[in-house]
Amino acid sequence: MPVFSYLAYPVKGAKEELLNELAALDHCEVMPAENEEILILVTDAPNEEQEQELQKKIKQLKSLQSLGMTFGHGDA
Repeated sequence: MPVFSYLAYPVKGAKEELLNELAALDHCEVMPAENEEILILVTDAPNEEQEQELQKKIKQLKSLQSLGMTFGHGDA
């Protein structure tokens, strides 16, 4: 089961929108950083195929400026 963590940078003024969009996706846990305009995202998909599909959905979010991976682990 692949597990990844990211720092998600929203488009200026879209932190709440991005938080809501990410929270609505399956296999995502998201929380706002207390002292920065960024979000902490952890994905935990059941398999590599679903992780790839999830990453495609995340990259299509208009409120997302950039996404930086901080950790990744797969079962392979």
